[in-house]
Amino acid sequence: MDKLYLLLTESGLANLSLGEFVMILVGLGLIYLAIAKRFEPLLLLPIGIGAVLVNIPGAGLYDAPVYGDAGELLSPGGLLYYIFTLGIDTGIFPLLIFMGVGAMTDFGPMLANPKTLLLGAAAQFGIFATLLGALGLNETGWFNYSLEQAATIGIIGSADGPTSIFISSQLAPEILGAVAVAAYSYMALVPIIQPPIMKLLTSSKERQIEMKQLRPVSKRERIMFPLMLLVLVAMFLPSAAPLLGMFCFGNLMRESGVVDRLSDTTQNALINIVTIFLGLGVGAKLNSGEFLNLETLGIFVLGIIAFAIGTATGVLMAKGMNMVSKSKVNPLIGAAGVSAVPMAARVVNKVGLQANNQNFLLMHAMGPNVAGVIGSAIAAGVMLSFLA
Repeated sequence: MDKLYLLLTESGLANLSLGEFVMILVGLGLIYLAIAKRFEPLLLLPIGIGAVLVNIPGAGLYDAPVYGDAGELLSPGGLLYYIFTLGIDTGIFPLLIFMGVGAMTDFGPMLANPKTLLLGAAAQFGIFATLLGALGLNETGWFNYSLEQAATIGIIGSADGPTSIFISSQLAPEILGAVAVAAYSYMALVPIIQPPIMKLLTSSKERQIEMKQLRPVSKRERIMFPLMLLVLVAMFLPSAAPLLGMFCFGNLMRESGVVDRLSDTTQNALINIVTIFLGLGVGAKLNSGEFLNLETLGIFVLGIIAFAIGTATGVLMAKGMNMVSKSKVNPLIGAAGVSAVPMAARVVNKVGLQANNQNFLLMHAMGPNVAGVIGSAIAAGVMLSFLA
């Protein structure tokens, strides 16, 4: 009888707090969105599982190892603790993801139309606008974001999950869970968030603009570009070298044509394995003590504002380019300047086809879409150089 009483009083159910119960529901909600709605399932599914596991009382999956006075190991620590510490706290997992993204990226559309680099750069305005917005919220007295936290929240506007996680792990690990969930949630909601903004800022005539077929890009250009990009940016902004270095290395494996096995592994097996552990590690930060507070709500609100501003500034930059350029661009492609590759480009193509059923903008939109990835990495490097 005593053993039964002890079992019941030490069970997870008996020790479950209201906060842990709420966070388990949040984890189950993420799993539902991943499976039923297919919202970024590759990340939201493992994040959701991680959130459920870390909030089970007594499971100890995020417990740190405990050592005795003589240095002997008393408790080995939990699985999620090691996944987070070794892969996310060090920044390794986001960097490996960036290498995989680079191996899957085609710079051809951007090289064929280099002015789309400006659209990718313009879309990063949302990052810095939201940084200022987060600091401004402190004046209300309800929030207390540090400069590092404000910079981390701003990065959500790039719609680049690995970059958001990398910056958060370096500057503000205490809000990593909220930042990661916000970033990937809004990336999944691109088809819902972006079209109203795009239509609001463009006329029907502008949306019907047809763009010329892109010129062929030579193999030499494709090989030289990632090398030049890495060297030039790293020399001027060394803090951006980790992200851009992995991105350019992955792309060089793809374009060189001499390491097909490595390229294939990076694009498939490696990135899939790392994605599993990255999701579990992020989910480990969704514990009730760190997630259930007013600052988390502010992160979600500021995140969608950042995303909306990035979308709007990309479209407005395209409209501005049309005022000074003879060769017109469809302003819709500016919305692809955020880094949600390739979803943002697909949304641009869909909205363009709605306006003109002969208007195929997918490859044109991939130019600013890829430029947005570069822009977000550079923006992250700027944040790190000033704040890390």
